[in-house]
Amino acid sequence: MWYEWRAYVPAAQRRLQAERELQRLRKKGQAVSPVVIEGRTIARTFWGKAWCDNLEGYSDFANRLPRGRTYVRNGSVLDLKIAPGDVRALVRGSEIYRVAVKVSPVSKARWTSICTDCAGAIDSLVELLRGRFSTGVMERICRQKTGLFPTPAEIRFSCSCPDWASMCKHVAAVLYGIGARLDEQPELLFKLRRVHEQDLIAKAGSGVPLSKGGPLADKVLGGEGLSELFGLEMAAGAAPDHADKRRVRTAGAAGKPGPGRKPARRRSKRSPRRRPREA
Repeated sequence: MWYEWRAYVPAAQRRLQAERELQRLRKKGQAVSPVVIEGRTIARTFWGKAWCDNLEGYSDFANRLPRGRTYVRNGSVLDLKIAPGDVRALVRGSEIYRVAVKVSPVSKARWTSICTDCAGAIDSLVELLRGRFSTGVMERICRQKTGLFPTPAEIRFSCSCPDWASMCKHVAAVLYGIGARLDEQPELLFKLRRVHEQDLIAKAGSGVPLSKGGPLADKVLGGEGLSELFGLEMAAGAAPDHADKRRVRTAGAAGKPGPGRKPARRRSKRSPRRRPREA
């Protein structure tokens, strides 16, 4: 039996085909969330890069991912949705294929170990999601087999295409698409692994700390600063501050005579007496 290779389709034509499919799906009323890549860089932030680096670090995936990079850059991932332990996607190939990726949850023991090792090193939720923490925390979270990212044994996938390979190019495109999506919504990684990102933050009390302390004295805006910042005219009848009240009391006390003192004589408002004219 003879097999024929499919004709090569240029990248520009693939993008055009993907855009047409998106428009068609939207006209049918289907809510789609495509993966959009600007340029050749798939992921630009810490979480997106860490996801892609983890995939490429396993020999099981190394030889199967390159075609997926081409597909995701061409806009072939028309829809990608991430739920706890589950990713569903539509990928444009010779036709539209459905891809499903199942990711096992992080074991309780491993997650507890990660949180313990990172305790006290992450100050706030904003810092965590932006990937702004020490190299030691990064290394611990990204550690293969014992970190937050899944191993090949923890990922199961399927595709509706006729490709016999266990990981086809459509699945590989979706795996890279997850990394691109984490650039925009890093909290989806914790959702996918069925853990809570707040657990990674040191629990010095209840809740997630927003900052280490209150604002510095020179960072607090007064009424004049607020007026200049927002272009507002502050109300003229605003209550005076403590300093103003002290000045009012001092001014009032100045007009009252103390014990044993005579009240000061007021100057007459009459015009000064004129001197007689010389003869």
